[in-house]
Amino acid sequence: MNDAHLHMVVNHFPIIGIILGFGVLIAGIVFKNDSVKNTAYSLFIVGAIFAAISMATGEGAEEMVEDMPSVGKQIIHEHEEMAEKLAIVLYLLGVVSIAGLYTNIKKRSQAKLVSFLALTIAAVGIFLGKQTGTTGGEVRHTEIRADSGTATEANQSEGEAAEDED
Repeated sequence: MNDAHLHMVVNHFPIIGIILGFGVLIAGIVFKNDSVKNTAYSLFIVGAIFAAISMATGEGAEEMVEDMPSVGKQIIHEHEEMAEKLAIVLYLLGVVSIAGLYTNIKKRSQAKLVSFLALTIAAVGIFLGKQTGTTGGEVRHTEIRADSGTATEANQSEGEAAEDED
């Protein structure tokens, strides 16, 4: 298994984990259930760990695909920039989640504040996760790029021009 393969295997969990954790944390807050909140915190912590693995394998994956036709360094750079922002948010969320676990276990008065802080950070993370996932998908999936319609139209025009010449 090379870095590109490993990167594709691990990079989905931070995004999926933050979405699941967000929903679980909302349920924990609504039902005032610390066990449910702790489950969300655990998802966020695991998501932060997987984000670190994704970041560690990203450079190797970049080296393998950057010179491929239709990829380009600019597309990879945009993905890398978004991934760095997401990673920072996930690392912060992981630290806040550790604090959330601690405050819940020790029954501290700050537990409620920490849960709302984690919820806010997770909401930001979901937005950045969507952006990061989209830019990552654009690296190899040309059909989801913003300019894919233009490229398709240009290819069709070239094909029609070639038919007219015949």
